[in-house]
Amino acid sequence: MTEATAIEEIPKEHRGLSFALDFGPLLIFFLVYKFGAPEGSPITAAIYGTVAFMIAIVIAMIISKWKLGKISPMMWMSAILILGFGALTIYFNDPRFIQHKPTIIYTGFAVILFGGLLRGKAMLKSLLQAAFEGLSDEGWLKLSLNWGIFFLAMAVINELMVATMSFDWWLTIKVWGVPAVSFLFAMANIPMLVKHGFAVEEKPRPEDQDAA
Repeated sequence: MTEATAIEEIPKEHRGLSFALDFGPLLIFFLVYKFGAPEGSPITAAIYGTVAFMIAIVIAMIISKWKLGKISPMMWMSAILILGFGALTIYFNDPRFIQHKPTIIYTGFAVILFGGLLRGKAMLKSLLQAAFEGLSDEGWLKLSLNWGIFFLAMAVINELMVATMSFDWWLTIKVWGVPAVSFLFAMANIPMLVKHGFAVEEKPRPEDQDAA
């Protein structure tokens, strides 16, 4: 799960495009920061990357509307923060503003999930029900709790990384480490999901499709 699609169901035929739209702007930020700015000037490189990041997220929104027919609430939230914190980064010439954006997103997800749990509701169920068909109400509550804890932990970890790492190291971990950790965490939840009714095996195809 990535920032823009973390608690949102994506149709299978569009998941590749959705991942590209979510991950692409961050990758462009990384590439411009690494290779598209003058050497020996990390602040200038961060500003160049930020400008590219802001342009890329706008393009991603346009493509999402064109190809998927909508711009998801999560992408809207991410775009608003990228553009807002990106503007602050450029104005104050300080890349720390863009570094705090993930903390706000992770915290927002955690608040949504924990808020639902306090009311006895699994907020993930209304968004991901088709993706986890057969999952019991108890399973949905546990899944929401697990991801709520994960997002809260990621918010804390991001702030610790900002405080203790160089921008270069922070960005490298953000681009390559966070998606990997999110994927592994999602996989780690599968045994619990299966225990509570989720079937991971594929449904059998109709005989006419097999024949084709």
